[in-house]
Amino acid sequence: MAARIVEIRMPKFPECWDSCGNCRTEDVFVQSVLVRAGESIGFDEPLIVLETGKTAMDIPSPRAGTIVEVKVDEGDLIDEGDLIALVEVG
Repeated sequence: MAARIVEIRMPKFPECWDSCGNCRTEDVFVQSVLVRAGESIGFDEPLIVLETGKTAMDIPSPRAGTIVEVKVDEGDLIDEGDLIALVEVG
């Protein structure tokens, strides 16, 4: 089976952000980028840390593989569906 490149995108924000909204009163931005191109990543390992102004949250990788390119930088605003990284899997 040949390796292929897959996109890792920002998942849907937690339902608690929609219901109470107390932790998401400001823009959501990338606090830390925890991976670099060329690094191996395992399933569920953190890729980035988000900051909402009131809380920080790790965003894990939905795939195991090798990071090809990181598409976000620290300080970037981020929203659901935004491209985080390209990963080679398989």
